[in-house]
Amino acid sequence: MMERTDRHFRYLMRKITRYTLLYTEMITTQAIVHGDRHKLLDFSPEEKPLVLQLGGDKPQELAECAQIAQDWGYDEVNLNIGCPSPRVQNGNFGACLMTQPELVARAVTKMQQAVTIPVTVKHRIGVDDRDRYEDMVEFVRIVAEAGCKRFTVHARKAWLQGLSPKENRNIPPLRYEDIYRLKQDFPHLFIEINGGIKTLEQIQHHLNHVDGVMIGRAAYDNPYLFATVDRDIYNQPVKPPTRHQIVEAMFPYIDYWVGKGVKLHSISRHMLQLFAGQPGTKAWKRHISENAHLHHADSLIISNALAKIP
Repeated sequence: MMERTDRHFRYLMRKITRYTLLYTEMITTQAIVHGDRHKLLDFSPEEKPLVLQLGGDKPQELAECAQIAQDWGYDEVNLNIGCPSPRVQNGNFGACLMTQPELVARAVTKMQQAVTIPVTVKHRIGVDDRDRYEDMVEFVRIVAEAGCKRFTVHARKAWLQGLSPKENRNIPPLRYEDIYRLKQDFPHLFIEINGGIKTLEQIQHHLNHVDGVMIGRAAYDNPYLFATVDRDIYNQPVKPPTRHQIVEAMFPYIDYWVGKGVKLHSISRHMLQLFAGQPGTKAWKRHISENAHLHHADSLIISNALAKIP
């Protein structure tokens, strides 16, 4: 979800669902330690509850960034051990860390010693030829003994060589049953499933077997998927917002940031899929794409695009 789950997309999602736990993009520890923290970490209060997702392999540095996350106001910090990109591998973090469970355990221990907010881990079911169910069990056991109580498991293995990050999201087969079995073998842990889940019906099915469901690309490709989640998953007595209501609720936010010099495209690009599969979606996307880059473009552009929807 790199370059997708930034603060503007997360704010949009909060106009759709109030209770879903939101995540940042994966941010490397090096970027946080040496970079512009305000640019990397700032968020609007409305985005909470919010998790900072970290990439890194140095326990002390991860602990430092976990402390920064807590001080910044994040509700949880998540260590990403699922990303298979070559850039991540070159830094010795992401999915390649599944072959080093003891190092992950040391990192989790250090992070937990530094903060009081939850420290969680996201990982794959396996990497390369280390993809037996028993290999995943060993990884989870070692990291859980270090104190981690919540695991988000992508139901595909990762090939660290030979497949691109995009191909790693689609080509390795989904093995949901392995994650169901993991929950049975570790009933005291919070086990969350991820990978290939695109509908509310699928979410509800998985929740019969595990404790939680993480949605990735489908949230970006069809954000309105979450419109009924507060009611149907979180059992809240709320009326799902319409797409038009969501767009109109974004107008003050858009004009606030445009007034601060942010280009409309930085916000509107996250809204293009809001009418996915609906009549008028092509006209909606075309109008925004052709006008969002114009000088002084603001919420009026979005309002005019909305007028093209039946």
